[in-house]
Formats: sequence, structure tokens, C-alpha cells
Amino acid sequence: MDAAIDPNAASPPAASPAPAPAGHGAARWIYKHNASTRVWHWLNVVAVFIMIGSGLGILNAHPHLYWGQFGANPDPAWLHLPRAPGWMTIPGSYNLALSRRWHLFFALVLGFSLLGFMISSLINRHFQKQLAIRAAELTPSHLWYDIKEHAALRFHDPKDPAAFNVLQKIAYASAIFIMIPAIIFTGLAMSPGMDAAWPWLIDLFGGRSSARSIHFIAMVALIGFIIVHLALVILAGPIDEVRSMITGYWRVPKDEH
Repeated sequence: MDAAIDPNAASPPAASPAPAPAGHGAARWIYKHNASTRVWHWLNVVAVFIMIGSGLGILNAHPHLYWGQFGANPDPAWLHLPRAPGWMTIPGSYNLALSRRWHLFFALVLGFSLLGFMISSLINRHFQKQLAIRAAELTPSHLWYDIKEHAALRFHDPKDPAAFNVLQKIAYASAIFIMIPAIIFTGLAMSPGMDAAWPWLIDLFGGRSSARSIHFIAMVALIGFIIVHLALVILAGPIDEVRSMITGYWRVPKDEH
């Protein structure tokens, strides 16, 4: 989700420059993504993909959503969904028990990888250096500047191309601190075992059916984030962006040296 930053807003350096070969026009490389970020990213790619497919398989058992404690055929649903086709579900044919096994296993992967990423990001100060949102970045003029830069397909600040802009920070912070935690905790609230251990959890979301509805809404929001993220990766240059998420090093576009 890379885009340009208002040059008038101060930002701490987000990455250290790597040595570049001498000579005019030589490529400039910077170390953009540390190891913990890269590992967490690729774990999420696998976990979220499988959880969406298996989640749709589970939803096919009763594709209706309710608010409150209970939800069944006689109750008024706020949303009626069509059943997902087999090519969208895991497994490809209807099997509620197997979909639940896939879903619960990768829910553990999603939850513990998020915990590990948060701990490592506090230690290496990733949150403070790259994702901290300052008051000056939330002014209407700054936000409008970033929106115009996105619309013009200018994705990086030439003065600090590795820095995250405010729209990027808001999007990533929403995914890390709101969407994924909402998916995890509403999933726990739907578990009978967790209800027995933590009865306050289901009350926090207003009932089991409300937790199920919020779980679905958070999943849709995360899918929206992924679609926008992939679109901007393609527009920014998919080879360099994907390579940076594998090696950690990102090549600065020539017009931004």
C-alpha cells in the first residue's frame, strides 16, 4: 500500500539505505522489511487464504446472519447469503467437519503469528518507527495531499521512499489492531469451550449470533484490504514489491533516487 507522503510533514527514517554500486544512474537499494515482518506476511498469506475458504465452507451450513444471542431458521436474519460454490470453499465439496478442522488449525496460525509479530515489532520498534500516526498527518490538507498522490499513481516520497504515508499507516493499523483481532476474538466467542472459560467474552459482543455477524463483517473488511493492497502492489511494480517482501531489500524507482 505504498504511496507518497506530504513533504511538509516530518517523518523519522523508516529503513537504512543499502550500499549501491558507484556510477551515475546506479540502482539504489534500501532495507525495507525486517525478517519478522516478512515471515508474518507470508504466514498470513497462507492462513488467511485457507481461513476464507474454510470459513465459506462453514457458512454454507447456515448462510444467514443474526444479531443477539440466538439465530436459527425461525429468527429474523439481517442478511441472507447465497451458498458459496465449491471452487471457493475448502474442501471443494460440502464437509462441515473438515472445514472446521482446517479453519481452527489456521486460526491458531493466524493468532500466534500475530502475537509473535506484535512482540517483535515492539522490540525492534517497527510500530514506533513506521506505523505511528502523528497528529500533523491527520489534517485535512495532508490527507487530501496523499489521496491526490495515490490518484496520480505516485506511490513514494522521493526524499524518504521507504517511509509509510498516512493512508498506508491507517490501513495497516486497521488490519493489525482492528480487523484481525476482531476475527480472532469473535471466533473465540463462538467456541463453546471458550464460553465456559471466559463467559464475559460472548457478552462483550452481544451474544453468539452477534459475534458470528461481526466475525463475517471483519472478514469482509479484511478481504477489502487485501484487494486494495494487491491492486497497489501491481500498480507500484509487483516484481520489486514481492522481491522486497522475500529478501527485505527494495529497489528505489529511478525517478525517485
